Formats: sequence, C-alpha cells, structure tokens
Amino acid sequence: MAIEGKHADSAHRLRLGMVGGGRDAFIGGVHRIAARIDDKFELVAGCFSSTPEKSRASGADLGLDPSRVYDDFIEMAKREGRLKTGIDAVAIVTPNHMHYPVAREFLKRGVHVICDKPLTSTLADAKKLVAAAEKSGAVFVLTHNYTGYPLVRQAREMVSAGELGDIRVVQAEYPQDWLAEPLEQTGMKQAAWRTDPAQSGAGGSIGDIGTHAFNLASFVTGLELAELSAELTTFVEGRRLDDNAQVMLRFEGGARGMLWSSQVATGNENALKLRVYGTKGGLEWSQEDPNYLWFTPLGEPKRLITRGGAGAGEAAGRATRIPPGHPEGYLEGFATIYSEAADAIRAAQAGTDPDPTISFPTVRDGLVGVAFVDACVRSSARNGAWVKLAI
Repeated sequence: MAIEGKHADSAHRLRLGMVGGGRDAFIGGVHRIAARIDDKFELVAGCFSSTPEKSRASGADLGLDPSRVYDDFIEMAKREGRLKTGIDAVAIVTPNHMHYPVAREFLKRGVHVICDKPLTSTLADAKKLVAAAEKSGAVFVLTHNYTGYPLVRQAREMVSAGELGDIRVVQAEYPQDWLAEPLEQTGMKQAAWRTDPAQSGAGGSIGDIGTHAFNLASFVTGLELAELSAELTTFVEGRRLDDNAQVMLRFEGGARGMLWSSQVATGNENALKLRVYGTKGGLEWSQEDPNYLWFTPLGEPKRLITRGGAGAGEAAGRATRIPPGHPEGYLEGFATIYSEAADAIRAAQAGTDPDPTISFPTVRDGLVGVAFVDACVRSSARNGAWVKLAI
C-alpha cells in the first residue's frame, strides 16, 4: 500500500528525523554520515536523547532549527506528522528496548522508518511491530549494514544464479574482544546498555553481533532456518548476558551450518566472516577485507573477485561508488541501505512499485532475527536442545 500525502516532490532531498544518536553516541553519527553519502536525505529534526538538555545540545551541535529539536519522541512524531514540511522518514538509533515504542508512534502517522538492528528487544514486540508496519503501509528498513557491501551483493547474486550449486554448508562467525573485561562496571555507556537485559534483550553477543552473522548468512544464501542448537556462555564474572555463543544450524532443504559470535575473543576487532559451500563451488568473504571475495569452483583453482574489478557483476556494481583498489566498506555499506531506502520511499510516495533490484533487510527480516535470538536463548537453557523459531 502506498503512503499518500504531503511528500511527493521527487526534486527535494528526503527530510530525515532521528531518535537517539545524541552526544557521545557512536551509531547515530554513523547513520548521519551514511544518510548523506549519496545525497538523498537531509537531517531536519530529532529527539536525540531521553534527557531534554542533551537532546537540545545535540541538535545545536548539528545546526538544526531549535523548533525541530524535541524533548520527547511522541511529541516529535505528533508534530512532524502535522507539519507541511514534516519528516519523510525517521532513523531510530536508540538502545534496543526503545525500537518498538518509537517506531510505533511514527508508523501511526505514516512516517517511513529506518531502524537499527535488532528489530526489538523481545519477540512479542517484534511481532507487534511487524503488524504495525504492515498496517501503516510505510517502508520499514532494518540497517543490517553488512548486506550493503558490494561483494556481499556479488555473493548473493552468484548463489541465486546457481554458481555454487545446491548449498550444503554455511559457516558464519563474528568475533570481537572489546568486552573481554567488565567494561559495563566502569561506567562505559556502550558496554552498560549492551549488557543490560532490560535495554538489550535476552541475548548478549548473540543479539548484538550474532544477529549480524545470521542475517548475513540468510541474505547471501536465501536459506530459511529449520532449527538450531545453541550454547550461550557468559565468561566475564558478574555479566548478566552471554558474551560467547556457539550455534549449530539446520536449514530447510538439508543444508547445515555453524555460527559463532563472541565479544571475548582476544585479538579480534570486527572479524565478521562468511563461508558458503555448495555442490559446484565455495565462497569466502571477510568484513575486515571487504573488497575481496574468494570463489572456488569445484576442482579448479581459487579465484579472487575484487570490488569493481574482474569477475564482479551488476549486483556489486550497483553498490560500488569509487574506483577499484580504493578501500570501500563500513560507512558505504550503511549508505547502500540508506540509498535503497530513499528509492523505496520515493516509490511509495509516487504510488509505484520499487526497483526490483532493491534488497535491503525489512521488518520481516528483523522478526526472523529476533526469533533467532529467542530460539538460541531457549535452546541454551535446555542444554543445547534443538528448537525451532517461534514465528
């Protein structure tokens, strides 16, 4: 269903609002940079903190009109929904437990939503948010940014085209080491909320970064998970959520997989990796070396596919901005999601179908991600019993 109304002029940049992402917040700045890379959005409004003074100070830092900087996200949703030049879309970059209530308020008013992952902190909220998004008809984008990398798009295209044959094995991992010590006890904001069940949800490393690994595996292969067996471990004394997760995966159709996420793996920064093996060949991709994709056809030497270079196809080309040999990665991956979100919003405003090449994660993908975390927690509580996603 198309959203009718005030923002149908394709000449202007889309007006973007933001909830969260104030001073000292990491991910808010990333979203703001990504939104401007392809020049399709302009930040015009925000409620940047639950503390009014901090929200107003953050708005001043960003040079916004003070009348468009809000103390409360409900006030923002109501007023922006009424304004003739109100926001077209809102970026939600709060801790996980606030994703649902914030998104709900903007969806009620037909405002398109760009939400950080995971979708929500609970499965019940995820299901309610899917219903709210579908009822509103608004575009809902989940920023699993790694799906925006050119060679991730290349890998997805190759799997879809059958170049790997029938998929047999999927290996995904995302190790970090930044929580190897109890940083949440030092007052560090990022560590504090990410290890707090009330704000983060029932999953620690599995919810924070394991969802990225799972989403990446699903995005590239197109496989649906049938069931899983998980062991979640908390190594740091006094921590309330897992900081290491090991998960075995059984996919529909017979493929098997394994996923490892850890925030106590000393020596790792953001070492997201994906390996996919089929009857005709295998693929390997690493987030820390994102401009290279290794492809090995069965019985042949390993081949290197480079972003913008030989072997890269149309899917990679659409997500590529700079010449081969120049690094392109994290911020640009985010920007790909924002650019595709803008195109989908434009189509919704015009009442037309979006470009079929658009492939950003949706609210439904978000529901699957939250259900994945829920299943991991349930399985681990039952000593690794095999469980299905409760969708």
